[in-house]
Amino acid sequence: MTQRLREIPYNYTSFSDREIVIRLLGQDAWQTLDALRSERVTGRSARMLYEVLGDVWVVQRNPYLQDDLLGNRDRQGALIGALRHRLHEVEKRREEASAEDPERSAKVASLVVAAHGAVDRFAKLFEDTAELRKRVQRELARHTRKDNICFDGHARVSHVTDATDWRVEYPFVVLYPDTEEEMAPLVKSCIELGLTIIPRGGGTGYTGGAVPLDAKSVVINTEKLISLGPVEEVVMPGLNGPMGTAYATIRTGAGVVTERVSEAASAAGRVFAVDPTSASASCIGGNIAMNAGGKKAVLWGTALDNLAWWKMVTPDGNWLEVERLDHNFGKIHEQETVHFRLKRFDAKGYKFISEEILSLPGASCRKDGLGKDVTDKFLGGVPGVQKE
Repeated sequence: MTQRLREIPYNYTSFSDREIVIRLLGQDAWQTLDALRSERVTGRSARMLYEVLGDVWVVQRNPYLQDDLLGNRDRQGALIGALRHRLHEVEKRREEASAEDPERSAKVASLVVAAHGAVDRFAKLFEDTAELRKRVQRELARHTRKDNICFDGHARVSHVTDATDWRVEYPFVVLYPDTEEEMAPLVKSCIELGLTIIPRGGGTGYTGGAVPLDAKSVVINTEKLISLGPVEEVVMPGLNGPMGTAYATIRTGAGVVTERVSEAASAAGRVFAVDPTSASASCIGGNIAMNAGGKKAVLWGTALDNLAWWKMVTPDGNWLEVERLDHNFGKIHEQETVHFRLKRFDAKGYKFISEEILSLPGASCRKDGLGKDVTDKFLGGVPGVQKE
């Protein structure tokens, strides 16, 4: 008879039985359960225990079921009662057989205790979730419209992964801010609420940058930040003297699709240098964050080489403006020393806080012979720009 690879029912996820048992009951419980596999008589107690774990797991991995149970306390109570009934049945069978094999009975008893603990945590999860949702809604609604704060299953399922298709945890809440001005206050409040913050644009990344790893996480979707200015000839800072030359620039919001910028550049008789293969779906914010390149990068460099100025929210919830000084209009590693002006402002009133100049050798942004230096993820400390 072929041995079943999975005994936990309803498990259509990428997690094995072992991983689920460890998550719900702990490492020691898995070792005990694994040791009992060869000692089964009828297997009925094992099936009931696995049914309990399956019910808990399927609800934890299905936001739609969670919404249903949160909105129906009677159904929620019936489920918890059924889980406890199964565990009581396992305990009864253990007590009946305890005289025959005390050692085995002790192992089963430890599993029952661990399972009761898992059910207790599962029941409390509904109370905690309902309470935290109220707190999050109350706090974040001060900064954005209430319908931009989404706890529903559809929003959470849509933001559980990116192009990697890795699925670890569902986000607790998804935000869809209407304007750039809302971003910093939202970030500051999310920090105060203890939520892990994940920015997300087109969700086309292949590095897992938008994949939640913490159940108490918030995904901030930037798809509404689609302001797109005209192509303008601008003299770059630090080049204002006689040698200053106007250069074609375009200002966009973080959520603008890359292809829209390319089209605007083409309409003005220009070429937008950054053209990743995901251009029809990726967004400008992601291009900057990942220092995107594309087939034109050989000629005109990656995103970092073509940035004149960008604005971002820092991990403390304040604003930071980054301005490239003395731009060489070419690949950054060809400039001996690169300068960036960093200006910090507070989250609400955009009140000036501080200013500093970041200087680093241009060559430090590239590794000889590789083009993109995959060993230097932080690009010498340039804020907001890292490496794929």
